[in-house]
Amino acid sequence: MIEARHLRKTFSSVLAVEDVSFIAEDAKVTGFLGPNGAGKTTTLRMLYGLVKPDKGDIYINQVDMNKNTLQAQSHLGVLPDLHGLYPRLTAREHICYFGRLQGLEETFLQQETEKLLIELDMLKIADRLTQGFSQGERMKVSLARALIHQPKNIILDEPTNGLDVMSTRAFRHLIDLLREKEKCILFSSHVMHEVATLCDAIIIMAKGKVVAKGSHDELLALAKQSTLEEAFVTLTGLES
Repeated sequence: MIEARHLRKTFSSVLAVEDVSFIAEDAKVTGFLGPNGAGKTTTLRMLYGLVKPDKGDIYINQVDMNKNTLQAQSHLGVLPDLHGLYPRLTAREHICYFGRLQGLEETFLQQETEKLLIELDMLKIADRLTQGFSQGERMKVSLARALIHQPKNIILDEPTNGLDVMSTRAFRHLIDLLREKEKCILFSSHVMHEVATLCDAIIIMAKGKVVAKGSHDELLALAKQSTLEEAFVTLTGLES
């Protein structure tokens, strides 16, 4: 479970996030939406310990991120907006490298690497250098790195950006598998159809605050709209 309590963050005189609170539950996919400049990315970076909040608390599996950062991070798998692959490493070497950073025992690491290569359909690219990989192939490597230590909680920041149709379908299938394993998945996206299809709960931010949260149907009812896109526009005040 991922819990944010009254988060606040400023950069110089700019208030990026103000009093943001929510819970992302286990065995559920929680969508995280917001227009550009809403404070969404800043909030995600606070959740995985890259940015320290000015105020507020973050708990990952009830571990306090502010007080026990490394322990809290050990319960997280993160796919950030910039994938940052090393061009001279193979896909397999990326996964193993990140597993060793997590302190995994070598036999276990090799077993889990093989499982991920199969689950993510990466066997054909496992021993190729990542330089020249397609966007879909890069996403798979980045996701495998995030999952190698079997984290209970997974943060995905716009993971389907630039993916083709088949890669997007494969990603959706993987999300369903992770939910079946009772993972907590916090999933940021600008693709409304994707969020409506995948997510059990949705959080909407605007102007640094959470303006709405609930299930897909609850948000439609709250906004008195028939589609998530129209509800998003209404609830964020974009039309005004």
